[in-house]
Amino acid sequence: MFAILRKEFNAFLSSPVAYVVMGVFLVATGLFVWVFPDSSVLDYGYADLQTLFNIAPWIFLFLIPAITMRTFAEEKKAGTIELLLTRPLTDGQILGANFWLACC
Repeated sequence: MFAILRKEFNAFLSSPVAYVVMGVFLVATGLFVWVFPDSSVLDYGYADLQTLFNIAPWIFLFLIPAITMRTFAEEKKAGTIELLLTRPLTDGQILGANFWLACC
């Protein structure tokens, strides 16, 4: 599982999609933490990152499945999904490696 995670992680960081996803996450959390008046840290009068911890899981709810689906689509497009599925790994381990790629 860790070998698959390392391979997927290296492939993910070598594509521009990784940097777009990181940018989307940073812009979205930055807007919610600093700009939008309902959740802005500046309006509270003290530094509190509770807004970040409230908003980040909702952003991850959309980004992590998108990244995981993209890695499976890339495997299928490259024709290496058959090689991946014939390894002595369970489906849960393959899915777990791709899921941890999206979480890291």
